[in-house]
Amino acid sequence: MASLGLSFPPAAKTPTYLASSSSTFFSNSSLSVRTSQFRSRNSVFACVKCDMPESLNVGNGNPSIPIINERTLPKFLESARMEKSVNRTNTRLKLFSGTANPALAQEIAWYMGLDLGKVNIKRFADGEIYVQLQESVRGCDVYLVQPTCTPTNENLMELLIMVDACRRASAKKVTAVIPYFGYARADRKTQGRESIAAKLVANLITEAGADRVLACDLHSGQSMGYFDIPVDHVYCQPVILDYLASKSIPSEDLVVVSPDVGGVARARAFAKKLSDAPLAIVDKRRSGHNVAEVMNLIGDVRGKVAIMVDDMIDTAGTIVKGAALLHQEGAREVYACCTHAVFR
Repeated sequence: MASLGLSFPPAAKTPTYLASSSSTFFSNSSLSVRTSQFRSRNSVFACVKCDMPESLNVGNGNPSIPIINERTLPKFLESARMEKSVNRTNTRLKLFSGTANPALAQEIAWYMGLDLGKVNIKRFADGEIYVQLQESVRGCDVYLVQPTCTPTNENLMELLIMVDACRRASAKKVTAVIPYFGYARADRKTQGRESIAAKLVANLITEAGADRVLACDLHSGQSMGYFDIPVDHVYCQPVILDYLASKSIPSEDLVVVSPDVGGVARARAFAKKLSDAPLAIVDKRRSGHNVAEVMNLIGDVRGKVAIMVDDMIDTAGTIVKGAALLHQEGAREVYACCTHAVFR
């Protein structure tokens, strides 16, 4: 055959004790000891760890790989920043307040043991609202306490700008805490060519970047469905019930009164908390906005202590006329309870 011109490196010299026959190898105890020592040296080479940026030690022709885990690091990777462990499971919570009710926000912060977040809110000469957060909210759960009470439009716009500022500051989650939800009464069309402003405001808050809304005693339950984000609807019944309990009124003398037909569900839920007290309804007619004309009473209140329950007292026309009607029907005492005392 013709030579291909290939050259090969000289074969590695085989140890003499490995070149022996099998019978001689196993019969010689000293060779067995040498074989175990040889394997021991190979196992040591295979477990070499590298702690310094030096040339890798080679055992059996294979480089050793440094073993790195969360507890053991090579010295060249160690630094002062790694000495402190970082707990990424802690929830970072920030609480900010608008200008609508800073006293309420301060009391909430005190109750939770937090410091109220620093925010700069001011008005320009033309009435525009400026909002700047004075501390970082990156990756935080932010709660904005801003009821949309009077002046409703100013406070609503301020809330929207605060939500937008938090979203652009990379907040993890933004919750709008709205104890008084403005435009809640415009939740349906009672006449032709009317707007449903409650749905419009819900869309504005959602589009501004809020992830959740916390509201207190909404005018109607269906307002929660206007939001495309979760809504936590809380009630003020425990506060009112504690007040009535302090009056020590016998349960058999109580009657819960709904000031209109729309509040029957609210009054019934309240009556169940008062040892399932009886229920009465004021039949109210309106001739215009904020103008109430009481017609008659459904139920018996004679000799009873009447508890009128409503979500909001605006001009107090309904409550005043309803209380007068209850006294005419023989009620011994009349208590008016509400969550949102507008009194305008």
